[in-house]
Order: sequence, then structure tokens, then C-alpha cells
Amino acid sequence: MIQAFLQRLARWLDRPYFPWKRLVISFSLAEFALENWLLFRQYRVLNKKAVPKALEKEIDQATFDKSQAYGRAKAQYSFFSGLFNQVKSIAILQYNGYRIIYSLAGTILAKYAPARFTGEISQSLLFVYLFGLIDLVVGLPWSYYHSFVLEERFGFNKMTRKLWITDMLKGQALTIAFGIPIGSAFLAIITKTEQSFFYYLWVFMLFVQIMGMTIYPILIVPMFNKLEPLKPGPLKEGVETLASKLQFPLGELKVIDGSKRSAHSNAYFTGLPWIGKKKIVIYDTLLDKSTDKEVEAVLAHELGHWKRNHTSRLLFIAQAHLFYVFALFSVFIENKSLYADFGFYMEKPVIIGFLLFNEVLSPTDAVLKLLMNVWTRAMEYEADAFAVGLGYATELGAALTKLQIQNLSSMDADWLYSSFHHSHPILTHRLQAMGWKGDKKVSTEKPAVSVDEEKPLKAADREL
Repeated sequence: MIQAFLQRLARWLDRPYFPWKRLVISFSLAEFALENWLLFRQYRVLNKKAVPKALEKEIDQATFDKSQAYGRAKAQYSFFSGLFNQVKSIAILQYNGYRIIYSLAGTILAKYAPARFTGEISQSLLFVYLFGLIDLVVGLPWSYYHSFVLEERFGFNKMTRKLWITDMLKGQALTIAFGIPIGSAFLAIITKTEQSFFYYLWVFMLFVQIMGMTIYPILIVPMFNKLEPLKPGPLKEGVETLASKLQFPLGELKVIDGSKRSAHSNAYFTGLPWIGKKKIVIYDTLLDKSTDKEVEAVLAHELGHWKRNHTSRLLFIAQAHLFYVFALFSVFIENKSLYADFGFYMEKPVIIGFLLFNEVLSPTDAVLKLLMNVWTRAMEYEADAFAVGLGYATELGAALTKLQIQNLSSMDADWLYSSFHHSHPILTHRLQAMGWKGDKKVSTEKPAVSVDEEKPLKAADREL
């Protein structure tokens, strides 16, 4: 029944000379205009001079001014890098860049590869790699500026140029190592299962995601960072006691050397949502400036996500969205007018169809992002309430404020910009919901004698 409906829709949409290119470019420009209108609204907030009333007792003027300056610098970077990427994207669409690079991949294979490697799958994989490589090279100046100018100006960048280059090379190696088998299977499933491919593709991608959640902390993270067990002491005892109290299946408690790249603070836990032991990972930057009780408070928040099954719900929503995307892709996969308008008159490569389909689908991204942010913000409030219910209201409020100061996160936000871009409520709203009222400035300096201090964390790669 679903397939019959999708096939009728596919026939209706495949209209000769339909202006797909004009439509896609119009969507892209409209999305760019929306993003920059939202950015402009936020930029006006970032020009405010007064500390928000809810934070007057906790945040000093100098910290607030620096946070505002950092926010403006990031907004300016976002505008100019976004403008560059928009021009690049329009040029690729207008001048049939997909056709040019796909043909280049075919020429390279025909000239240098054995005959058994010259089919559509091989050409598609090489196309994806070439396209990504060109994008990487073109974007190098922006990446360099972000790390070694913007982040360094505000004291966050700790990465050397050698490490920056090494990370890129490792990323390329991982792209080849995982991209070839996954990409080959992705294309083969579509080719061999014809109109019902979206069922099989959905199951395959679910398997890939679960495998990724399993091997990422074991194989990938150690390639880029060093992890060591958290040293015995009050913090470790407190975290283990909290995990035991909540029946959280704690397997390992690790510290990661995040400081070798950035001064930003972070933490997360990994593991499959329903089974097996979980690993908690805390950045060393977090351990430098917070108290043990503050870490416990943040962990209580994160374990609230686990206890309320937020991670499982997010995974379920992601799978439902993926099934919807693959099913709708079946409507466009044979659309001759779509391929033809971008220079593919004689062939319909699956990978090109998927990319063009995503361009057509792009207007729904803003709506989905808005809905997901509404939902995830509700989860954050729920996790905060969970930690408060465990008696961590004071410590969690202090920890959140410290993180805000350490990361120079925006202290205020335009409500519409925040709705589209913030998966977490802004600090003032969270503190208000918790009923937390500080009575003194929050310091990120760790006391000389620290028996009772520590830091925040995030669950399943979610930010606190």
C-alpha cells in the first residue's frame, strides 16, 4: 500500500522540463536568508552591555563583556563562512558541478583502475571522495582561521598546527576505511532491492548506527585522544555511589585529554541505550576548575537523561525520520526530469539522485530542527528537575554557571534564534526553572584545598 502510493507520487512528480534547478536554488537562497535574518536578530542581543538581571549576582561585567565579544566574533565568522559556502553551493548547482565531478571520477577509473572497478558503485564512491576532498581543501582557510585566529584570540585553541594536520589526515583515513564498505553496501542494497529498497536500507542503517555507537568509543576516540582512568579519590567515590544509587550500569570512568585541542569544557557517556555497561568520559578541562559535588550534580543531570529514556527516544525519532527520508527518496530515485536538469541526461546514478533529493528536501530541515529543539529543550528541563530532586539544586546551578563562564557561552539569546539553533535552554531559563538563586559571583578558579569539587558532563554525546 505504501509502495503503491509512493509509485503514483513518483509518476506525478516526473514532469518533463520541470524547473528543478530553479526550485532547488530558490530553496537554498530562502534558507540562507532565514539563517542570516535569525543571525542578525541574535547579533543585536550580543551587542547588549548589561548583564541579564537573572545573572547579575553570578556573572561579573568583565566576563559578560568577553562572552558577548566571543559571541559576536562567532556570529561574524558564521556569516562570512556561510556566505562563502552559499556562493559555492549555488555555483555547484547552477553549473552542474555534480556532473563534472562524477564524470571526472569515471575518467580516473577508466584510465587507472582495473575493469572490475569501473561500475556505478566504484564511480559513485570515488565521486563522493573527490567531492569531499575538494570541499575540504576549499574550506581549509576557514578551518585554519576558526582554530588559530578566532578560538586562539579568546584563549580556547590549544591545538598545534601539526595536530591540526594530523587530525585531518586521520579523518581522511577513516573516511576511506569506513566509507568504502558502508557506501558500497548502501548503493548495492538500493540497486538489488529495487522499489522496496527503503525497507532494507533502513534496517541496514540502523545496524550501522548501532555498530557506530559500539565501536566509536573503543576504536575512534583513542585515535585522537588519550583516555586514562579517573584517579581514586572523593570524586570517583561520589560518582560511583551516585551511579549505584540510580542503578546506572557504570563500566568505566575515564578522563580525556581535551585540553590538547581546546580549553572548552565537556563530558559525555557512551554505550547502547538498552544493554551493556556504559562509559563516562570527563574532559580534563572540566576537572581543572569545578568541585566534586558539581560534577556529581552534572552527572545527576546526565543520568536523568538515561533514567527518563531520553537517549532511547531520540534514537527512535532518528530512525522514524530516516525511514521517512528513505521512503520519500524512492519517489525521486527514477525522476528523469530531476537528473536531466542537473546535467544527467543519459544516466541516473543513485548517489546523485540521493544528493539532489536532499537538496529538494532541504526546506523541511528548518521545520524539523525547530521541532527537535523544542523537544530536546523539554528533555533538558526534565533532566535538570531530576538532578534537583536528588538534592543537587545548588551544585547544578553553580556548575551550569561555571560552564557558561568557562565556555564563554552566550548569556542571553533572541527567542527566535534560540528556537532554531539551541537544543538546550539558555542559562537564565534553566536557573529560573530550577528555582536556583545564587548570592555571589561564581568563580571558575579551583580552591587551593579541594575536597569537594568538580565538573559537568553530558550523556550519549549530548551537551549539558
